[in-house]
Amino acid sequence: MKKRKILFLGESYRADAITWMNGLKEFGNFEIICWELKTPNNSIVNRLKRISEFKLALFQIKKIIKIHKPDMVIAERTTSYGFLAALTGVKPVAIAQQGKTDLWPEQSISLPLKKLIQKYAFQKADLIHAWGPVMTISMRKAKVNMSKVLVLPKGIDLNTFENKDNRDATKINAIVTRSLLPEYRHDCILNAFAILNQQGIDFVLTIVGDGRLLPYLKNVAQNLNIQDKVIFTGRIPNTTLPQLLQQANFYISMPVTEGVSGSLFEAMACGCYPVVTDIEGNQSWIKHRENGQLITVDDVKMLADELKWAFENQEYRNKAVLKNRYFVEENANYKTNMTIIAAKYHELINASKTQ
Repeated sequence: MKKRKILFLGESYRADAITWMNGLKEFGNFEIICWELKTPNNSIVNRLKRISEFKLALFQIKKIIKIHKPDMVIAERTTSYGFLAALTGVKPVAIAQQGKTDLWPEQSISLPLKKLIQKYAFQKADLIHAWGPVMTISMRKAKVNMSKVLVLPKGIDLNTFENKDNRDATKINAIVTRSLLPEYRHDCILNAFAILNQQGIDFVLTIVGDGRLLPYLKNVAQNLNIQDKVIFTGRIPNTTLPQLLQQANFYISMPVTEGVSGSLFEAMACGCYPVVTDIEGNQSWIKHRENGQLITVDDVKMLADELKWAFENQEYRNKAVLKNRYFVEENANYKTNMTIIAAKYHELINASKTQ
């Protein structure tokens, strides 16, 4: 397979982006050149700086293109980096929608502008990634040419994320691996565990990662008098995550919106029983009390009740865990899926060279 160059526009430090790029290197013989905005999107002041930086972005990207001469441009998020990719003039272009829709937040005053930007990106893209079926719903509403859409998750490394079956079954040992941001409702999870604590159910809750809510969540745990049973790991290397998942018997994720969660696949592969919000992005993979639990958004009591039910029904959980590992092997195998994606990129590049 001939070596080709790809320019990646996006936040290269994110786990999803790393998986995407590493897969292209390993299974597609691609060289990856990265460009991303330098200002974090974590405050009003920084958002204003980011807008100023965005105005100069295309000029900077075209300088990189002139130097490196990439064969293709790929980008995450249709309303930002995807739009920039569409403006570069490089063919082919592949863009990836990041969530159920990139038109977020839904009440944003900039929503009409985002819709126009996204429409342009969709029209100019040669390939559009939907990492899961839920993403195609908004694409169809936007009248996207669905022949350009590839519905396939990037997948996970099943050799790294495997079920060691070395967990303590005498207590709830739960893990949360989502960013400490409001939309992931960590405070609801803490309140549910406070209910379990009052009922005398033993547990350890491990909250992985960092984010602006960390000090607040530590205070919540203390106020609920469960701080001795909650472990906040802070930011950890991705290489240590499999071991933490292999020690847990429950995986909890309570987002208010979801596209496709790589962290859910990782947990399922490692043998964690999934308890997640009852929203479309999770419904694609989890069926209630078949291979996991679906919880109404922000329903603390339901979360506590369903955790208790699942904990008390260990035989059911054991069957679900085995079913989930098989499902991930069949549908989210990183080697299989990234080989397909890499081959598609080579096909697009070869077609553009002959035009």
